[in-house]
Amino acid sequence: MSAVKEPSFRESVDLMFNRAVAIMDLPPGLEEKIRVCNATYTVRFGVRLRGHIHTFTGYRSVHSEHMEPVKGGIRYATAVNQDEVEALAALMTYKCALVETPFGGSKGGLCIDPRDWDEHELELITRRFAYELAKRDLIHPAQNVPAPDMGTGEREMAWIADQYARMNTTDINSRACVTGKPLNAGGISGRVEATGRGVQYALREFFRHPEDVAKAGLAGKLDGKRVIVQGLGNVGYHAAKFLQQEDGSIITGIIERDGALFAENGLDVEAVHAWLVKHGGVTGFPDATHTADGGAVLEADCDILIPAALEGVITMENADRIKAPLIIEAANGPITAGADEILRKKGTIIIPDMYANAGGVTVSYFEWVKNLSHIRFGRMQRRQEEARHQLVVDELERISRDSSINWTLSPDFKDRYLRGADELELVRSGLDDTMRTAYQSMREVWHDRDDVEDLRVAAYLVAIDRVAASYRAKGL
Repeated sequence: MSAVKEPSFRESVDLMFNRAVAIMDLPPGLEEKIRVCNATYTVRFGVRLRGHIHTFTGYRSVHSEHMEPVKGGIRYATAVNQDEVEALAALMTYKCALVETPFGGSKGGLCIDPRDWDEHELELITRRFAYELAKRDLIHPAQNVPAPDMGTGEREMAWIADQYARMNTTDINSRACVTGKPLNAGGISGRVEATGRGVQYALREFFRHPEDVAKAGLAGKLDGKRVIVQGLGNVGYHAAKFLQQEDGSIITGIIERDGALFAENGLDVEAVHAWLVKHGGVTGFPDATHTADGGAVLEADCDILIPAALEGVITMENADRIKAPLIIEAANGPITAGADEILRKKGTIIIPDMYANAGGVTVSYFEWVKNLSHIRFGRMQRRQEEARHQLVVDELERISRDSSINWTLSPDFKDRYLRGADELELVRSGLDDTMRTAYQSMREVWHDRDDVEDLRVAAYLVAIDRVAASYRAKGL
């Protein structure tokens, strides 16, 4: 008898979509309209490098235009292909709907290993890719707004924004053509940390509900919880760092491409990250047990597992050996549809990717709004807030002097209360509110419907229902 075939990433997204729509009352035509990708553009372009013309293949997929612009990152990886880009674009549609950012879903990718090229060469490649997309309105502030993804970052986004501006010299909103830019190129405070910070806020909200925590066989808060992180890139690093420094979680395992580190008493995330940046891997890091078999640490005993790298790392082959009672998907699609079924039958609670890693697109939305409004957040109201707070402090100090109750303000109260919120604090506040509200919308469906067994189906139900409502409002 042949083994059961592992579903691909694209098939996993479709299977999970099917699980949700099977318990929805959608007309078949509308269901199909939401399911399919509207369009995928494939571009093959040449760039003269090192004395030769090198041809590169890139993609930009638009899944849904129920709202515009459409939104989604651009990843640089050798494994990029059309199926992957279309699956990621579909996830972006549902993700944006779930966290109520007014975007449709899109995604882009370029078949390239960034490590094969120096910075100047990467700039030439990125600018040509941006040119090919922008001239077809696949980069545009009002139609299609990319962002960083695996293999790209602030640097590449700055190149793309500049290329678009060169091609559209009279577009006053040109900076809004892409998000994830550096601060000095129209970016926003808190964008680099956004996805990892969103993972932290998602876990905090989960642990605010003892009933949900009990479903995972856990109790209490994040303090003291043992966490294993797979992938210490931008997302994994920030999630692990914040959970360790601000919530008291113990990071017992970190898995990277050259193996894994494990320490029962906890790893110093900052030290591991510094070592990784300097040496390109975790091999040789002191004060921890290193194993070349990262998969073994993925299956180690812990309270929370955070897969934060590639899709498809938890499969039908290893799902039964995963011991973590709570998994939060910081990466896109780290659990295949087959593995998801195995884990659910075991009672594992999974906080799904479309919610857990939505911090990036949420803060990208804030950056896009900032670029369109041409003013940083907090500039108009910060000092006015401080002035109003000063009135309160002055009155409290007057009362303390004039009365006989003999009390004084706490030593640091005045400084903390008088300081108006800056852009970073406002961004974090907006992200926290978004993650709380989105979780509560999922949780309500999860607990109120007998036919919804897990958070993933609940997330799809909320998202698909909102997309369907948008299409109905358009008259479809």
